Amino acid sequence: MSEINDKEFELVRKLVYRESAIAIEPDMKYLVESRLASLVRKTDYKSVKELIADIGSGSDGKLAERVVDAMTTNETSFFRDAHPFRSLCEEVLPSVAATHNDTIEIWCAACSTGQEAYTIAMAIHEYCPTLVSRVSILATDISSEVITKAQSSQYNRLEVNRGLPVQLLTKYFVQKGLSWEVNQSLKNMISFKEMNLIKHWDVLHPMDVIFLRNVLIYFDPDVKTRVLQNTRKYLKPDGCLFLGLSETTLNLQTDYIRVTTDKSHYYKVA
Repeated sequence: MSEINDKEFELVRKLVYRESAIAIEPDMKYLVESRLASLVRKTDYKSVKELIADIGSGSDGKLAERVVDAMTTNETSFFRDAHPFRSLCEEVLPSVAATHNDTIEIWCAACSTGQEAYTIAMAIHEYCPTLVSRVSILATDISSEVITKAQSSQYNRLEVNRGLPVQLLTKYFVQKGLSWEVNQSLKNMISFKEMNLIKHWDVLHPMDVIFLRNVLIYFDPDVKTRVLQNTRKYLKPDGCLFLGLSETTLNLQTDYIRVTTDKSHYYKVA
């Protein structure tokens, strides 16, 4: 029997959509209960129903943020899909580097626990090492909890086994007990900040490359369009946008055009 009723479920759905634009499907009550049960275990609440009642009362100003954190999917791994990182280093960055002598700015949006940002840094070290000193990576996420994890730069055995070749593990990580910590050469390239894609973008400045991978799939078409239009404002004239392999700008109101490479693709402004 379900622990929460339909009214309580709708309250959580509306809160999550209002704060993050993530749409929870009507048949996903079980997911809400499971995620909020995990949150209850980290708090002084005695049940999911008690926690939801507090959401409705508005007595805890931080609770909404924690609920959104709990409901956010943080699926990630090192070198996820692999090919975009080679395209970045073999085609995009050399082209960008030739257009100006300034710092090359990369934004890794919805970075989750940091694996993608550190992957970008490793790929640059491996495939275009002469550009390492010129690259600055800004990694952002809506969740304060995952940003804290990313900043710690420590990953357990299961996490480093997901997509990270052993030769890169030994080259760019230092073992600390049961965990592996990213080395300083990668850390120096990255700064992590909280950012909500549907709210304020004031942490940003003009970017040469934007990684916005595997996040649009959680938004409805209007929100996808709004987010892509915002990325356009912060992408430099010759900049490039990387989306997830299953994501597209088709049927959305943007002026991006797709550029196909040997095994991947990215987007530029028409």
